[in-house]
Amino acid sequence: MKLNVGIFFGGFFAALGVLLFLVAFGTDYWLLATEIGRCSKAPEDVGGEKATFHHEGFFWRCWFSGNVGENNASMWNFWYTNQSPSKNCTHAYLSPFPLIRDEHNSTSYDAAIIYRGFWTVLMLLGVLTIVTASFFIICAAPFASHILYKAGGGFYIIAGVLFSLVVVMYVIWVQTMADLENYTNMRKMDCPDFAVYVRYGWSFMLAPIGVFFALLAGMLFLLVGRAIYLHSD
Repeated sequence: MKLNVGIFFGGFFAALGVLLFLVAFGTDYWLLATEIGRCSKAPEDVGGEKATFHHEGFFWRCWFSGNVGENNASMWNFWYTNQSPSKNCTHAYLSPFPLIRDEHNSTSYDAAIIYRGFWTVLMLLGVLTIVTASFFIICAAPFASHILYKAGGGFYIIAGVLFSLVVVMYVIWVQTMADLENYTNMRKMDCPDFAVYVRYGWSFMLAPIGVFFALLAGMLFLLVGRAIYLHSD
């Protein structure tokens, strides 16, 4: 009975972990940024102050124009129904800077490319590892194989560790490698009232939750594998 309960909760937590990992991997809301500041007043700007909204993930970096709301940094500005029907997108996994699309320093750009490459590899390894772990658990269930349960649990723990590194590296990326301060100073030379608001998006927030469920599922499956091994003696 206790073994069945462990298998059930292990499978439940594993399913949540896989779902959260895949959603975080496939959606483009790891970073949200809002640029505000008019350099010149155009006739079409009389309806309110305009802003440029950016969001990026593993695959795409997109930006679109809109009106400034009461809360400039609100995540609701990036909700699907609030986005402009026409927005621009570019591939993000080979373009390291969140905001600087055309101008960059060659030295810092090359360093950021290498850093982004490591982050990309860890992300892909994490997704591959958690899918492999799920395969082991699915194969273990019909045969009650303690080896497959232990292998699946171990792979879930490895996936959790890899995604933990992904999250930590992304925080370092935004805080140091992206060089947002220099970008802001550069824009203020032409637009003194320019401001940029940066925050982590819901794709980023899902990753640590997925890490928790993956680690929890991994430990449960290791215990299940050990229990099956002891009962088989």
